[in-house]
Amino acid sequence: MRETKTPLKTAKPNLIAIVGGSGAGKTWLSDQLEKAFGKSAARLSLDNFYRDRSHLTAKQRSAINFDHPRAIDWKHVEHVLNKISKGHSARAPRYDFTTHTRVAKEELMKPKPFIIMDGLWLLRRPAVRKLFSCRIFIDCPRSLRLQRRLHRDLLERGRNRSAVKKQFTRHVEPMHHRFVSPQLRSANIVLRNPSESEVIQLAEKIKDLLKFN
Repeated sequence: MRETKTPLKTAKPNLIAIVGGSGAGKTWLSDQLEKAFGKSAARLSLDNFYRDRSHLTAKQRSAINFDHPRAIDWKHVEHVLNKISKGHSARAPRYDFTTHTRVAKEELMKPKPFIIMDGLWLLRRPAVRKLFSCRIFIDCPRSLRLQRRLHRDLLERGRNRSAVKKQFTRHVEPMHHRFVSPQLRSANIVLRNPSESEVIQLAEKIKDLLKFN
């Protein structure tokens, strides 16, 4: 684990951004931190803020580049994060990746000491980036990200191997280099394939941050 010189903020609640490429391990790290913080933590995912595509045909949806930041409803992201950062509850959308549409029932997010949010582009937009007290970037090699992407999309999203590899080559990697990788410079902490022992250290650092609020 390597720390940068950028100081951590101490605002309440503490919003924690976990950023990295597709398959970098963002969900795993979010799960581990949530376990470490217990009832003091709540979770959000940028994935749930993809724009609703229910008005398009299945063929039109399949042609969309979902690895470009414009696929996200950023106004909605800012609205939810601003409310939570001020200590208010907010309703967050839910997304179905098999149909590329929003789920009708939203999730009520209540403010807690730690709000953990993972996503591809959370550190790219200044208005969103400034809301996070802690900004973590997972720097993971391409081969491992592809392996994890295949495993996830085949099991959880009903895709086939050929389609997953094609999308990774045509969209995921070019968008990774253009939009994801540059965010490393905005991170407080950079992790490379984090282990469970590093997660424990990271959790303690964030707990210390809360004590000084």
